[in-house]
Amino acid sequence: MRTAVRVTAAVVLAATLATGCAAGPEAGAVAPAAPAAAPPDVASPAATPGGPTSAPPAAVPATLSFTGRTLDGTAFSAAALAGRPVLLWFWAPWCATCASQAWTVAEIAPAYRDTVPIVGVAGLGEQKAMKDFVTEFDLGGTTQIDDRNGALWRRFKVTEQSTFVVLDRTGRVVHQGFLDGEALTRQVETLARG
Repeated sequence: MRTAVRVTAAVVLAATLATGCAAGPEAGAVAPAAPAAAPPDVASPAATPGGPTSAPPAAVPATLSFTGRTLDGTAFSAAALAGRPVLLWFWAPWCATCASQAWTVAEIAPAYRDTVPIVGVAGLGEQKAMKDFVTEFDLGGTTQIDDRNGALWRRFKVTEQSTFVVLDRTGRVVHQGFLDGEALTRQVETLARG
């Protein structure tokens, strides 16, 4: 009898989840602040090599309750970053300041990918120019969100490029604004220490 109850409960739960997910959020709507499965391009903290395998998923703060597409078309869910400090880098492909910061981002991002992810938010330009920028500055190993419609720029009230939005482990914004290469490196090192 217990087995039949468990199987029935599992079927009801699966049907409920499938129905809720099929509709999806409306265009432009903010995703609910619930933990989401990590898309293939963003590892969840529990799935990283050497990371805990039985740790419960981190609560997803409102600041990380958004989804999008990367410049290469891959689905992106910021919820997968919950529990870690994160840097969102808002840049434009024609911006000279962004170009000078790109070298620092390309240099430090791989070393801190699992502890302090840097996520580019490309806007204010055409997709081809954004892709060319990523190629020119060797940013291919860093997640770059295609935000040509400006949804994330508006969400974070970013009014100029180049802007860094620095989130601590709880998702609280601890800095929003310009960071030169040295300040960016110090910020990431400090967040990684913890």
